[in-house]
Amino acid sequence: MGILRKLFRATPTPTIDGAFSPSPLAIKLGTSPTTDYDGGAYAKLYSGGKNRVLMICTEERNMTMANGKKFSTGNHPVEMGLPMLHLMNAGFEIDVVTPTGAPVAIEEWAMPANDADVKRLYCDFADAFANPGSLAGFVANEMENAVSYAAVYIPGGHGAMLGLPENDDVGKVLHWAHDQDLFTLALCHGPAALLAAKTKEGFLYDGYKMTVFPDSVDKQTPMIGYLPGPMPWWVCEKLTALGAQITNTKADASCHIDRRLVTGASPKAANAFGRLAAETLLK
Repeated sequence: MGILRKLFRATPTPTIDGAFSPSPLAIKLGTSPTTDYDGGAYAKLYSGGKNRVLMICTEERNMTMANGKKFSTGNHPVEMGLPMLHLMNAGFEIDVVTPTGAPVAIEEWAMPANDADVKRLYCDFADAFANPGSLAGFVANEMENAVSYAAVYIPGGHGAMLGLPENDDVGKVLHWAHDQDLFTLALCHGPAALLAAKTKEGFLYDGYKMTVFPDSVDKQTPMIGYLPGPMPWWVCEKLTALGAQITNTKADASCHIDRRLVTGASPKAANAFGRLAAETLLK
């Protein structure tokens, strides 16, 4: 198996901090130097008072797998970037926060190097990603009187599984968004953060239908060296156990709206999810 992995370049790549990024084969199969971003044109832009989107990002980099090896992750640049472009082109402003205000962790190995729109976005937001707001500070000092928000957005990447699902502030923001009739947007592994909305009274999204990156695909990706080992836990399994209904079985472009929850299945859904989210907020 080791010889075959080397032959097909399916061995995960070590990082300087002792973790692993995807193998050359996995990068070739699972990422692209360009995206399917459609340009984000909208006939009429939003001009009302609720023109802000609170984007909750992970600040954690390394995921410890079931075998003890660490996966170098964060927020996926396409899953985060394309919806941002759509929302901004539709007239919304994005406030970037992490749990403590530490820098946003980004899967740099998935950056589409030849996509001018995405590269420009990351250049424009370089300071915001390096110096985001604090979610803890927002909850403690701003949330109660915040009236200019239309949505809460949780971008994908395996990093959404780190820190966010058990973060009390994430849970408070999700309940606040629900109580204020705001939209909640979550893509790919982003719905993992919805687990924070479980309290002793129950799970906020019990009975909701949603699209999520499939556990079945996460179980296969170590074979091509995308992950350095089996996942420590499974997103769909945990969501389903709390009453969520996963509507997709593939890592495809499918998206879904249930009440005020908008979800997308995978990086392939990033453009469609971004447009759906923007059009939904415009309505």
